[in-house]
Amino acid sequence: MHISHPRRILAVSLDAQADCLSGLIKDLTGSKPVQESTSLAGITHEVALKTQYYTASVPIWLDLIASPSEWAASFLSDEAGEVLAVLGGVVLVFALPEPSSAPTTSKSPAASVELLTELIGQIGRVVNEGLGGWEWDGVRLAVGVGSADVDTEEWDELCAEAGMEFVRLGGSQPVKNEFGEKTGIARVKEALESNDWELADAENLSDFGDFEGGSEDKKDHIDPDSLDFGFDPTDIENLKKAIFEADSQVDGAVEGDVAPQKDATSGEKTEKEQNDEMTKMEDMMRKLQAVREAGEGLPEAQRRRMAARAVQEVMKEL
Repeated sequence: MHISHPRRILAVSLDAQADCLSGLIKDLTGSKPVQESTSLAGITHEVALKTQYYTASVPIWLDLIASPSEWAASFLSDEAGEVLAVLGGVVLVFALPEPSSAPTTSKSPAASVELLTELIGQIGRVVNEGLGGWEWDGVRLAVGVGSADVDTEEWDELCAEAGMEFVRLGGSQPVKNEFGEKTGIARVKEALESNDWELADAENLSDFGDFEGGSEDKKDHIDPDSLDFGFDPTDIENLKKAIFEADSQVDGAVEGDVAPQKDATSGEKTEKEQNDEMTKMEDMMRKLQAVREAGEGLPEAQRRRMAARAVQEVMKEL
């Protein structure tokens, strides 16, 4: 199947690290973006994707960032809504700070750790607040360009916290990591190929159509066993317990000396309380379901981190 109207990829970097962005585009597509001016900002390039299921020429919008906070604010404005609506992928490219004793491998000037931390956080803010976070079904990659001497563990964690998969380019690294997963530019292309690039109609935008009622063939509730998230029944029960205990604590704090609205003789919960608990469970399961779907196609280690963060977020909300 050929996708004639695909979603778009937004690829960005700091304006001082445009060479990293241009290099990634060349590695990914085989050609450098053609500059009509001195800046890459505003240029559209294309990447040809072909799998056994589809073919598509996906447009890549290039942009350069001077101030991460101002850039994020502009993309979270009402005027940017139409742009966000057609995105199917966000790719951040940045030069990894080299160890002081290592030779510089990138042509782009190194940015401070503080600036890169802010950059990753602001991109994550757009992904989470503007695109829907875990519920968004697009690709989110953070590509760090640097030598093999760079310790990437902290950058991996930082990108994961922002909701993006970290991929390192540059230096010598095996074709596959210890989990048997692709690395480098091959992983970038694999992640893009595994995405759904079909631009949905407005009336089909709901990510949770199966939960909105209607056909009897659809499940009314989400089955925890179907999440395929690495949770065992004990994990689910602990989450349930945490939700119900938090609910009781809130009720007690609000009502003070007022007796809870329960049957004094039986101790049974009222129908309203039972419905509230069921609603909370459904909300929790929907969030975990969204995280599971967002993790499809990601490396095993990344999926596990996403799962752990999802549980932490649920617990924080309680």
